[in-house]
Amino acid sequence: MTGALKVLAAAAMAAPLLSGCLIYSNEAGENVRVNLKDKDTPPSEAIRSARFEDGALIVRVDSNGCTQASDFEVAVHDGSPAEITLRRTKEDMCRALIADGVELRWTYADLGIEPGAPTRVLNPLK
Repeated sequence: MTGALKVLAAAAMAAPLLSGCLIYSNEAGENVRVNLKDKDTPPSEAIRSARFEDGALIVRVDSNGCTQASDFEVAVHDGSPAEITLRRTKEDMCRALIADGVELRWTYADLGIEPGAPTRVLNPLK
């Protein structure tokens, strides 16, 4: 019994150190995938809107007056469609609350995507 407790305790201590993807089967026999994130990775930014126009991705986000495109990490995952995720890496510490937020722009070249290629933005909408 003590050996089982030691194994269980070791597993409980190691669990937070692990990251990656866990796949398990539920009662219906369906595979369920759970992606575990590294706690240092910022969450996806909730955006107000996103559109593709004039060869660029234009996203409206909340701002306190100092938000810039360089404050975001843009991850593009190849595929059809290509998947884009925006993460804010620099907090906007200014005090001028912009009611409508600000529009930020990244060209297809900035994103490394061919113009007109099928794409989608994975960020949640506000």
